[in-house]
Amino acid sequence: MKADDRNLLARARVATRLPAQDLDRARRFYYEQLGLEPVDERPGGLLYRCAGADFVLFRSTGASPGTFTQMAWEVDDIERVVTELGRRGVVFEEVDVPGFRTVEGIAEIEGNYPSKGARGERGAWFRDSEGNLLGVGEPVV
Repeated sequence: MKADDRNLLARARVATRLPAQDLDRARRFYYEQLGLEPVDERPGGLLYRCAGADFVLFRSTGASPGTFTQMAWEVDDIERVVTELGRRGVVFEEVDVPGFRTVEGIAEIEGNYPSKGARGERGAWFRDSEGNLLGVGEPVV
């Protein structure tokens, strides 16, 4: 293996894929609740772009288990985002487990990746119309 071959994926762009059993319903949710419109589409798929990163909703007969965060946005003002999305009908998850609890939909998370220059993160989670668990996070510097 050549040295350049070892890091092929490290130089690639990451693009998330989320399943949707009803693509029309998902399109409405992403537009009406999240304010996002696809930048492109093909039969069975919608391509979205946020700050240069892509994600795709694709028609699938399978459903997401919704037991883990599948995709998240990093935001500058989580209270503003949670308030506005809540006003649009997004329902945020309430979590209360040992060491982790949301208050008004937002959790304080200790620690963060040192390379990100933050000491922690604040996070909130919600499900899209297809059961995919999505999140928003704000680094705590």
